[in-house]
Amino acid sequence: MSKNKTITAENAPAAVGPYSHACWAGELLFVSGQLGLDPATGAMAEGGVEAQAKQAMQNFQAVLSAAGLGWNQVVKTTIFLQDMADFPAVNAIYAEYLSAEEGYPARACVQVAKLPLGGLVEVEGVAHAAR
Repeated sequence: MSKNKTITAENAPAAVGPYSHACWAGELLFVSGQLGLDPATGAMAEGGVEAQAKQAMQNFQAVLSAAGLGWNQVVKTTIFLQDMADFPAVNAIYAEYLSAEEGYPARACVQVAKLPLGGLVEVEGVAHAAR
């Protein structure tokens, strides 16, 4: 597996700017922020922050899969929320994708003034191929 290239995931929405879904740097995969965009329509998932969080996590998973990795190889994530009041709902959805048994990755969660395309949540992260 070449570790010095970009990743484009067919099952994730197209980037909304001049960036790649992810980039390898040695054994590390840096995954760009994933919004709650439906890859089929390019529209934000309907149903509020829960629907957007679920879609963002599915998009993140699609990028990991395109790189040949899984959630168990994620070592760091950052969650950006438009409203910190959504933390409990997003946290519950996030926990559906990661396992305490496999060891949760390090994580930060911050509130931001705005996200692209009016998003309510965005998730980015780093995975390690050898983990």
